[in-house]
Amino acid sequence: MDKFRMIFQFFQSNQESFMNGICGIMALASTQMYSAFDFNCPCLPHYNLAYGLGILLVPPFILFLLGFVLNNNISMLAEEWRRPQGQRGKDPAVLRYMFCSMAQRAMIAPAVWVSVTLLDGKCITCAFCTSVPVETLGNASHPRLSQGEIQRVLARIPCKEIYNGQQLIANEVAIRYLRCISQALGWCFVLLMTTLAFLVRSLRPCFSQAAFLKSRYWSHYIDIERKLFDETCAEHARSFAKVCIQQFFEGMSTDLVAARCHLPRKAPANAGEATEKLLGITDQGTMNMALKSWHRCKPPLHLHPPALPTGNGWAGEGQPPMHPSAPRKETAAYYSWV
Repeated sequence: MDKFRMIFQFFQSNQESFMNGICGIMALASTQMYSAFDFNCPCLPHYNLAYGLGILLVPPFILFLLGFVLNNNISMLAEEWRRPQGQRGKDPAVLRYMFCSMAQRAMIAPAVWVSVTLLDGKCITCAFCTSVPVETLGNASHPRLSQGEIQRVLARIPCKEIYNGQQLIANEVAIRYLRCISQALGWCFVLLMTTLAFLVRSLRPCFSQAAFLKSRYWSHYIDIERKLFDETCAEHARSFAKVCIQQFFEGMSTDLVAARCHLPRKAPANAGEATEKLLGITDQGTMNMALKSWHRCKPPLHLHPPALPTGNGWAGEGQPPMHPSAPRKETAAYYSWV
């Protein structure tokens, strides 16, 4: 249990670790889905190809879209791409980094599905059973069979129980031939995906390390800023609701007192603290204006110290702040008694 707890805490440490864990779970789920899937080839000409390629390509596409849906950054990327320019510019490099990062993670489960499917060989056997070279592997001089009849016989190769073309080509020979081709394609696909992942993960930072670090930093910043903004809005909503409820009950208590129903009243314990958290935003219109302003013109990414008040507003014994003066030159005089 301690190991599982440590793994779970690692997945929750940051956004990338969380998404890596989600992608790993989806990859395992894709293998389990394929192992539990009941593959039934129709064994009919013009249908085998559509069914085999559909099982090979359609589920990876669904898993790819599901990887984007489960990624929390997709909404953040769309929001950052569609928001107005405002006081903060939009960096296309950061948007490209976020999209590429999501695409790489979303491709893990589809790649696993395609690899497992090709290594198993059922889809390729069903899709291309009518393309088996009968001249090489079977008896091409089989009499009294037209080209259409040969296609119908070959289409039944994946269905051993209804296959009746042993005189044309042996069922085991055709299946072994197609499965070997499928496994060769599967291992080539695994090698290609591994090579591409190695090149992307290792060589990309070597050519543009500064741009890579900048894009990665600001991508993390946008994610953290969004989380902090949501937490601040939730805290403001909680304080706003608390003050509203307290004012409602205080008004009800005042009405009951006016009706000569003397009830004990106690001052709310944290009324002042809840009011301070409102930060001066105490009505619905002002809050809506603040939310629209955050969307339309986010503050620029430039930190500056707050301006110190001068004159009567200075808090330091009525004296204005002292500006650092230029360094004075000090001279030393040496006297000697002769």
